[in-house]
Amino acid sequence: MPYGNPGAFDASAGAATSLFLDYIRRKLLMLGGLAALIVILAVLAVTQGAYDLTPVRVLQALAGMADGPTGVVVWNIRMPRIIAALVVGWGLSLSGLTLQSLLENPLGSPSTLGISQGAAFGAAAAIILFGARIFSVTLFAFAGAMGATFIILALARLRRLSPEAVILAGVALSSLFASATTLLQYVATETELAAVVFWTFGDVARSDWGEIGLMAIAAGISTIYWMIRRWDLNALASGEETARGLGVNVNRVRLEGMMAAAVVAALATAFHGVIAFVGLIAPHMARRLVGADHGMLIPFSALLGALLLLSADTLGRMLVGSGALPVGVVTSFMGAPLFLYLLIRGYR
Repeated sequence: MPYGNPGAFDASAGAATSLFLDYIRRKLLMLGGLAALIVILAVLAVTQGAYDLTPVRVLQALAGMADGPTGVVVWNIRMPRIIAALVVGWGLSLSGLTLQSLLENPLGSPSTLGISQGAAFGAAAAIILFGARIFSVTLFAFAGAMGATFIILALARLRRLSPEAVILAGVALSSLFASATTLLQYVATETELAAVVFWTFGDVARSDWGEIGLMAIAAGISTIYWMIRRWDLNALASGEETARGLGVNVNRVRLEGMMAAAVVAALATAFHGVIAFVGLIAPHMARRLVGADHGMLIPFSALLGALLLLSADTLGRMLVGSGALPVGVVTSFMGAPLFLYLLIRGYR
């Protein structure tokens, strides 16, 4: 006869399963609530701007029942901006989440690793040194962001830097790129200087549907990759040695994950300029909602990043009216106090 009471064991297992399913159900309801909130905010965002629109007219335009100026404003001006905000917020937040998990450092983000500053330097070089047009500026910015990533990866691989040292190297590289960009601005003409300054302001109104589609494809592929690797990311959260003991190829996961995060962040920065804090703050907000399980962290971070950036862009248009306030300025004002608040709450 087996030891113990099998019936009690079955009851305990059943209770644990019920609690787990209840947990999943509650998190899925929260996820659905976030998605619904994004849809409501998107409809509100379409109504904001110099051309007045009501929610009813917006819904009619989305359904193809509005002609004339309303359809042009909705589909050619405001919808690309809104979809760009959602896609860029999604991509930047997941890039930040991945970098924080892979480096085991809560300060990991495209900005702290020098990726955004590398893109800004590439754009400045294209404008000032080569007199480049819009397409070339985007290409140079992407090359600058990926160049910063390769330098960080090379230092980490050749010098066997710890995750903490990688962050410090990224901070140093950020300072180097920022200084080089300032030097280029010093020798620029007034027109070139204005173009560089305008580019460094993050703005989701610059891209067309083709660029938005490319960004969405990159973010989607990276999201699928990170979902497949979610258990590896969970293992890394327990420490590098624990992950190795569980059979995780830490070096491979870290290299592939950082490359995927860098590509998404580089595209977002190349198309839309430097947008700070979204990649840093959204993953921390998601952790406070769902904990450390990346199976939930990944979708929650994606939706929270999209919601944050769309909220910032909508707020900027409500404050200015014409949509002239760059979203990068708003995210900086929103992100800094919010991050400090989460930091203080976390320590408490």
